[in-house]
Amino acid sequence: MEAIGVLMAGPMSPYLEKELDKRFKLFRFWNFPQKTEFLKENSNSIRAVVGYTTAGADAQLIDSLPGLEIVASYSVGLDKIDLEKCKEKGIRVTNTPDVLTEDVADLAIGLILATLRKMCECDRYVRSGLWKKGDFRLTTKFSGKSVGIIGLGRIGSAIAKRAEAFGCPISYFTRSEKPDSEYKYYPNVIDLASNCQILIVACPLTSETCHIINREVINALGPKGILINIGRGPHVDEPELVSALVEGRLGGAGLDVFEHEPEVPEQLFGLDNVVLLPHVGSATVETRNAMADLVIGNLEAHFLKKPLLTPVV
Repeated sequence: MEAIGVLMAGPMSPYLEKELDKRFKLFRFWNFPQKTEFLKENSNSIRAVVGYTTAGADAQLIDSLPGLEIVASYSVGLDKIDLEKCKEKGIRVTNTPDVLTEDVADLAIGLILATLRKMCECDRYVRSGLWKKGDFRLTTKFSGKSVGIIGLGRIGSAIAKRAEAFGCPISYFTRSEKPDSEYKYYPNVIDLASNCQILIVACPLTSETCHIINREVINALGPKGILINIGRGPHVDEPELVSALVEGRLGGAGLDVFEHEPEVPEQLFGLDNVVLLPHVGSATVETRNAMADLVIGNLEAHFLKKPLLTPVV
């Protein structure tokens, strides 16, 4: 398969890059500043694209690659891939579900604890020597808090299972009620936010879920409520979130993703009721290597005419 051209949309995992380089003719898109010229010269030899959370395969890229057969996402999210264009052209699409579920769910719980118990601020308190001048102020417990989850798929369900271990009542919103779930279902996000103390975003990013967290939802969650986002940045109307936190209309937030990452609103930097992470939900060595293996496995399966491991399209 050394002659098969694979376009890597951006720098992702060194392990993935190394393994792709062993098996295919790898093109590193970020090394070509004149992308239009590069695509004109190499379009006929590229048969696969590997994308990730910030760069995938939009309609323009797909149209510029007449030999494209498969897009493999190094992510569970598919919002950077034009799925309709892929369906139209018969291009196969894969992602990396399951292998990252546990890490992302773990991080969601970590964000809740860090936000409620002020762990990051406590760390700074000790490092700065302030502990010598007096004890840190009291914080808020997690155990027993009501938790609402937007999206009860693999990751949402794993978060719910963990929150149950903390004695938390669980409720959820999805497009339709899950008949096999024992959790309380709310048919809209505002009702969910009104009836929980911690609201977690764990759904895929689609046109329907973009800005699913808006001013109404934030106000429904209220000045004692906590928002946790481990989904995608555009799930949240970021200016509304910032103003709510600054004005005290929302109690706090734990955020792993942002609307225009890596750009983060600077107004958040000075707030002690916010925990900010650089999109690291699945960022462990073990999980990222497993995701890479899944990308490689899907590409090899396709070109060897075997069943795909995790097909989407």
